[in-house]
Amino acid sequence: MSKRLRSSEVCADCSAQDPCWASINRGILICDECCSVHRSLGRHISQVRHLKHTPWPPTLLQMVETLYNNGANSIWEHSLLDPASVMSGRRKASPQDKVHPNKAEFIRAKYQMLAFVHRLPCREDDSVTAKDLSKQLHSSVRTGNLETCLRLLSLGAQANFFHPEKGNTPLHVAAKAGQTLQAELLAVYGADPGTQDSNGKTPVDYARQGGHHELAERLVEIQYELTDRLAFYLCGRKPEHKNGQHFVIPQMADRRLLDLSELAKAAKKKLQSLSNHLFEELAMDVYDEVDRRETDAVWLATQNHSTLVTETTVVPFLPVNPEYSSTRNQGRQKLARFNAHEFATLVIDILSDAKRRQQGNPLAGSKDNVELILKSISNQHSSESQDNDQPDYDSVASDEDTDLETNAAKSNRQKSLDSDLSDGPVTAQEYMQVKNALVASEVKIQQLMKVNINLSDELRVMQKKASKLEKQSSVSESDYDNPTTPLELEETGAGRKGRQRSVIWQGEGSIPEDTDTAPSSSLPSTEDVIRKTEQITKNIQELLRAAQENKHDSYIPCSERIHVAVTEMAALFPKKPKSELVRTSLRLLTSSAYRLQSECKKTLPVETCPTTDIQLVTQQVIQCAYDIAKAAKQLVTITTKENNN
Repeated sequence: MSKRLRSSEVCADCSAQDPCWASINRGILICDECCSVHRSLGRHISQVRHLKHTPWPPTLLQMVETLYNNGANSIWEHSLLDPASVMSGRRKASPQDKVHPNKAEFIRAKYQMLAFVHRLPCREDDSVTAKDLSKQLHSSVRTGNLETCLRLLSLGAQANFFHPEKGNTPLHVAAKAGQTLQAELLAVYGADPGTQDSNGKTPVDYARQGGHHELAERLVEIQYELTDRLAFYLCGRKPEHKNGQHFVIPQMADRRLLDLSELAKAAKKKLQSLSNHLFEELAMDVYDEVDRRETDAVWLATQNHSTLVTETTVVPFLPVNPEYSSTRNQGRQKLARFNAHEFATLVIDILSDAKRRQQGNPLAGSKDNVELILKSISNQHSSESQDNDQPDYDSVASDEDTDLETNAAKSNRQKSLDSDLSDGPVTAQEYMQVKNALVASEVKIQQLMKVNINLSDELRVMQKKASKLEKQSSVSESDYDNPTTPLELEETGAGRKGRQRSVIWQGEGSIPEDTDTAPSSSLPSTEDVIRKTEQITKNIQELLRAAQENKHDSYIPCSERIHVAVTEMAALFPKKPKSELVRTSLRLLTSSAYRLQSECKKTLPVETCPTTDIQLVTQQVIQCAYDIAKAAKQLVTITTKENNN
């Protein structure tokens, strides 16, 4: 932080003197007390970094300084600047206010609820408003006015907006104009340096073409920010991107610490078998946990261990991100229970596999690895030697004091770890392809799958019941659990009606009623039911992937495979089950599979019948998949319970 700023700096939230922290994505400086609240909100709300005791890329720090000096805080306190707000009693926090509840409530209202941000006039079509804002952002980034761009981003402009007429994104424009600070701001809000424009060029290409070589190098660093941060956390080193070395893979110096058990090998194979989508989610979660641990270490080193530290600043695990599923949030929180060695092992595995995936190296025996993943889905949260409270990603996590262990590990990491620098060929675009697809589909997917707490809780209860089976099966497996599974598909409001209808659906897929057959109480083996459930789950995953990537032509073949798997599972059960619960579950399973096929067929005549609402169809497809997964899980639970009795 430059000396010329230090004399006049105050906390953006309470006006305390000499703030020591910055909120990067808000463009403000904050004091210790307010920072403690920011940290509890999570990185999706505020990305905090210490001004002195945390390494800063120079241009990122310059970006925050510029925003702070140009009144970025007025964006988040717009309505408080209105004299009428004083008359109404609305005011910002003061240095004398208590952290809880005064400062905490104000900060949550300011950044989480955006209670004081300028509101645009209500319009019927919000998408048009977002598009207009994004176009303004696209034009503004060619200038040096950061505050204008932050204001547009706060109102809903998209950092990765692809301009249909210009054929590029705001980051392409900023890179071509040499606007380094604009590029930093866009990157903080998710802009992807690997995105190609209509000519197949990336922002890095345009920066180099314009002679902005430092900006080009910085954009490459941003591309590898995740893996660079993980490597630096373990060994204090980053790769030399200028020399084409894009990965540092730390290795345990003491080989005796390596876990070579079958469980560890299975866990590593499973990590390698995750889809690019799920692997990226896991890597991002570990990145957030690294940030939490490093910030904790800085916090403990800079405080006086007063009441402030011990009572109001504890962030024991990653805060909940409402944009993520409940399963993923649980897994993120349990990362905090990994001790230093366990967490380092996970980080090294992620770095190694990120390198392999980028360079396109094939994985031997991929079918076996996929089977490991599918098996873990049916036995999620379960293991022969672990209960349901153990971490989602690794069965060996402990309850030890990770803060102390992490600090000790960080102080000795140069002694305990060495580095193996990679100098292999690199294609940056290859590594970023999945991220591009995710950004493009994020809004659509969020609209399609909203969280329904009751159903999620119901599924978790069923999963816990079914998990008891593992204690009677072969040796349990340790794994990096799938952060999100089709068995926890969240339903939309429109889908709830479909779920109710599917229970009484009478069609081709309904379970036949054989009046001549006597009711049977016999049930198939739990192992057979689980095996068929795994096949159904695998096919549902393929369907969801098609929905995320807008590959509507894949709906019908996916639905056919699901129908076949459902038919095979239903055939395991007697024609006339004695249990009403079994009959109900089978009816839901088969009728939902039939209805899924019917919904998927609606994607066929898109060219001849342009009135087809693809979004509504996709919504119904996802709902059908949810019903199938739910019914299959119910049947696993029932057979497990009955066979154990």
